[in-house]
Amino acid sequence: MSDDSRSSGEGGGVERPRPQYGEYATAEEQRARIQRPEVTEALDAGVAPQPQPQAAPVAEAPAGFVAPATRGARVDRIVTFGLLFYGLFSVVTTIVQLLNFPEYAERGAQMLGVTATFTNLSAGYVWGAAAALVYGVGWLLTAVFTWRRLRRGRVAFWIPLVGSVATALIAGICVTMALVGDATFMSAILDSVPN
Repeated sequence: MSDDSRSSGEGGGVERPRPQYGEYATAEEQRARIQRPEVTEALDAGVAPQPQPQAAPVAEAPAGFVAPATRGARVDRIVTFGLLFYGLFSVVTTIVQLLNFPEYAERGAQMLGVTATFTNLSAGYVWGAAAALVYGVGWLLTAVFTWRRLRRGRVAFWIPLVGSVATALIAGICVTMALVGDATFMSAILDSVPN
């Protein structure tokens, strides 16, 4: 029998060609060739493959934390935390202003070039406090969702952006309710709008 053929072992030396693609390889030989190309070379040369050395155990990161693996992940974290800190600063300053709603409304009118006095104080303080609460809770929810996404190793910069827009819309409804409640103040603002 030549080197390029094998006997099938079935009834009297019937020769068949040597397998080229592993048809007759044992399961061990197939696994070895798939995992390590140098084993293929060793088996083709007729040498028994050497066992692969075991890798040293890797120290595990704290549970639930995924370290940024790429430059893009690091940039995402920096941008995300920057947006969160900017949002925190904005929320705190806005809450302070909203808790004194009459002054907040009058300052807004001055920015429009209108001199008007906010007179519906009770509604102003209630709706101003509601808007301040919306800003505070909105920032906290945004921070929680952002942190969860970062812990999973996913892109998270968009969460502070979406959170700020959603919070501003809801708080804007509260501010509008307070402003509409003062007919004199609103008429002064509407009279200043050119026709």
